[in-house]
Amino acid sequence: MLLEFDVRLLISTLLILTFATSACDRQSDPKPQGEGPISSPAAPKAELSGTVDRSQKGAAMPDVAFESPSGEMVKLSSFKGKPVLVNLWATWCGPCIAEMPTIERLATREAGQLTVLAISQDMKGRPAVEAWWNKQGFKTLQPYVDAKADLGFALGGGSLPTTILYDKDGKEVWRMMGGAEWDAPAQKTLIEETLKI
Repeated sequence: MLLEFDVRLLISTLLILTFATSACDRQSDPKPQGEGPISSPAAPKAELSGTVDRSQKGAAMPDVAFESPSGEMVKLSSFKGKPVLVNLWATWCGPCIAEMPTIERLATREAGQLTVLAISQDMKGRPAVEAWWNKQGFKTLQPYVDAKADLGFALGGGSLPTTILYDKDGKEVWRMMGGAEWDAPAQKTLIEETLKI
């Protein structure tokens, strides 16, 4: 009798454990990701700790088309003639959003000497970019769009933001992997080294 009770208790315990643990395998429905822009006015400074990479120095601009602010397809080569700073970014990228006001100030400060292209990698294209962009009040920068991320892939960028400086002949000088404070003395020096060439 005692053995029969122990077997029933063991079976009951196993059944309860089986049902209890089977629910652990079920995932709850995922919450949808936000589709709007990041509303934080600025990301923490720690996120703006990009590193300079000169391993691609001398590499030619990739021959990849992307969408201009007017909706026409353009290539980087059409901007040769003066140095070009290409910033790959996205509306969902915190460090991208944090550094964008400083890129706007850089574009304003160096207008006439340096072309600054802010090229979005948002897969939702121009509507997603313009929804965020129009709220910013930028006066100098214009939103370029590469919704298929063709340029990002051609440049070998695996992270955002990535900013690449090309000389007037379309040769890479350096790239910044990660966000940067473009008003900081170190970044000003990086830009000036190319403007003096």
